[in-house]
Amino acid sequence: MVLKDELRQFVTDNLMFGKPCDGFADDDSFIERGIIDSTAVMELVAFLEQRYRFKLQDRELNPDNLDSVNKLARFVASRLEPKFAAELGPGRVLLGPGPLQFAGKNGPGT
Repeated sequence: MVLKDELRQFVTDNLMFGKPCDGFADDDSFIERGIIDSTAVMELVAFLEQRYRFKLQDRELNPDNLDSVNKLARFVASRLEPKFAAELGPGRVLLGPGPLQFAGKNGPGT
């Protein structure tokens, strides 16, 4: 799943309660659309930290990073380890919980 699609799905399912606004675009402001409030920001931050395995700094909690699907996608992509993001290709992230597991020499099953 493409990063932007995964973020849009989270916003729709958790912040919009599964009912997207008519004409909701990836550049639409969550604040202007009334999609996000202080409680929803905490929920979004918890999701980002758990899902993408990084800790948000206080200075990063601003609309430039968190106020639309596109802004979220750019922000998350910028926080992923460069090597990890490059291996997956542009706009893609590895989906699934837990640390990466490798088969073969020195990995599980060897």
